[in-house]
Amino acid sequence: MKKCSISVISQHLLLLKILLLLGMALGDPRTQTVQITCSKQREHNSTVFVPNFVRAMENISEQMRTSGFGMARTGSGPDTNYGLAQCYGDLSLLDCVLCYAEARTVLPQCFPYTGGRIYLDGCFMRSENYTFYEEFRGSDDRAVCGNTTRKSTAFEESARQVVQRAVESAPSNGGYARGEVSVSGMANESAYVLADCWRTLDENSCRQCLENASVSMLGCLPWSEGRALYTGCFMRYSDRDFLNKEVGNGSSRGTIIVIVVSVISSLVVLVVGVAIGFYIWKHRYIQKKRRGSNDAEKWAKTLNDSSLNFKYSTIEKATGSFDIANKLGQGGFGTVYKGVLADGREIAVKRLFFNNRHRAADFYNEINIISSVEHKNLVRLLGCSCAGPESLLVYEYLPNRSLDRFIFDQERGKTLNWDKRYEIIVGTAEGLVHLHDNSKTRIIHRDIKASNILLDSRLRAKIADFGLARSFEEDKSHISTAIAGTLVPSSWPADREGRCLQFWSAYIGDSHWKAEQQEQICRVLST
Repeated sequence: MKKCSISVISQHLLLLKILLLLGMALGDPRTQTVQITCSKQREHNSTVFVPNFVRAMENISEQMRTSGFGMARTGSGPDTNYGLAQCYGDLSLLDCVLCYAEARTVLPQCFPYTGGRIYLDGCFMRSENYTFYEEFRGSDDRAVCGNTTRKSTAFEESARQVVQRAVESAPSNGGYARGEVSVSGMANESAYVLADCWRTLDENSCRQCLENASVSMLGCLPWSEGRALYTGCFMRYSDRDFLNKEVGNGSSRGTIIVIVVSVISSLVVLVVGVAIGFYIWKHRYIQKKRRGSNDAEKWAKTLNDSSLNFKYSTIEKATGSFDIANKLGQGGFGTVYKGVLADGREIAVKRLFFNNRHRAADFYNEINIISSVEHKNLVRLLGCSCAGPESLLVYEYLPNRSLDRFIFDQERGKTLNWDKRYEIIVGTAEGLVHLHDNSKTRIIHRDIKASNILLDSRLRAKIADFGLARSFEEDKSHISTAIAGTLVPSSWPADREGRCLQFWSAYIGDSHWKAEQQEQICRVLST
């Protein structure tokens, strides 16, 4: 292997070790996106709307780091922005700030619409051009069922019992309740629940929201997990203890960490504003330059005639008509389902819903990139379907799913001893090196995080989700750096301005890393 390749591997190893250690050191901020919903009305003045949105997020950020809740109003007239964010009651302030930072990075996907809401497993955020603070019911209210495990009647009874207790106690307890009830006759098995109303609701509105939400959510039984995503509240039950331990937030060390993370959050707000501004410029540029048939249409015709093409009916049958019981997860542009083909092969299907040319282009971009790259540490694309009501990507199925399910779960985490963690780190680094240096087309993934590292039956790492990837020719040394994904790519602007060392050392803590190690991290981030 070339000397430069060894250097790249060592840099990726260092960064991935840091990410794994951080995952062990923190409580679970539960930053997994459950659902994002956008309003139907478009903004009419970007030059006013975007600054108002960014200012509202900044104001909310100040409140979140001290109380776990924030609301803000900026602007006037039709360009007024109303924002609200709240972390669920079991999150520490540190985990709350991390969850909020993720939420406000994802919510701008709703632009150019005037508002939207996002439910994460640890927090909630909403932005609109009207005051919504007292709303507790709406047309988008729904339950989301998870996990494919059917539970016993005894578990159902325990789940109903603990949910009812939460509905009764939360309204008079500031809108928050959590609980656990042991399953009768089952050793070491319990039903867990979390209920949280937004703090803008009065006691009566909170009660009505939770009563409606609980009825809807309990419809998920006998499945082992369910969530209720309601206008005024959030509920979740599970057979897994997903709740964080309730500890005080008053220690000086915790306060210092929260302040440090809040500085990063402010930088993320700035980055989001820049990204939205770039989107506006790019959209206008494309409108002026578009001529002839677009690339997406050309790709669609090519794929229909290729061996990668699956019939929509084949995939629909394999997933049980996209049965909620087969749902594996939710991504930025679609939902992932497990399926079984007629020949017995297990597959993972990403179901994408496109409402504009940009997202359709992402679909064909992903097919173009993944189909041309093969490596033992990259998820294999089996094919796609683009002739049905929505576009589908078909991947190999990996039974252990994503790395974050292990590093943020105490029980599953025991499976990953240090030898196995080392194998995952090396495997992920080798996959990245192949993308960067050894494939025909050089690829920058731009969204490496634990949830995008999948594990096969032997817990070997495979990099997934190339939807945000961007390729460039061998003779080009730079690509455009529109912000996408997680905190790591958000540090690129800081690196260009000579602030990478301060940016990243604030995130990981100066006391743990030597200066030369921090400089090495910055070199990895800027590649």
